[in-house]
Amino acid sequence: MASQAKGLLSEERRDAINRIASYELHVSDAYLSMACYYIEDSEAPTFHTFFQDQADVKREHAKQFINYLRKYKCKICLPVIKRPDIDNWGTGKQALPSALQLENELNKLLQDLKASASRNRETNLLCFTKKFLDEQTRNISYLEYQLNYQKDLEKSTQSEGQPENAARPSGTAGQETESAGNSPSPPAQKVPKSAP
Repeated sequence: MASQAKGLLSEERRDAINRIASYELHVSDAYLSMACYYIEDSEAPTFHTFFQDQADVKREHAKQFINYLRKYKCKICLPVIKRPDIDNWGTGKQALPSALQLENELNKLLQDLKASASRNRETNLLCFTKKFLDEQTRNISYLEYQLNYQKDLEKSTQSEGQPENAARPSGTAGQETESAGNSPSPPAQKVPKSAP
């Protein structure tokens, strides 16, 4: 009996894993809302495929956390997290900061679980948590990149709307400029793919 009890997770870690599984489902729901908002849009932002992919990935992550609890014969009791209030994601400027906030909060929950597992020398849980933290780092980097790109794009669009002479730096008078209707596409950056 003592050896069986040794394999069980503490209540603190059980609660943390239940919270993370529930939050993964919450993030999946938000990403699904974002992805569906852009489905019919012919001018969908380039990152909408990220939202579609992450809706599925986050749901799969939730299943993996639930299966981890089952493996240790722990009670599964997912706390309810309020659904995002936003259904109109606009041009992506509203969706990106929301997605970044969700990813940062999930990262914090995972970091807390890792710290707790580390304090208690739970190596299985540390190894299990590591792959999710690695993915969080990639997702956060990708969203920060997209957010910065959108801000830069907005600034360049605003400067194109200024009077012709005011928009040109000195020494460029008379040179051809890019037409206002042709906004540049974002530099190539791979959408992070998650391993199942």
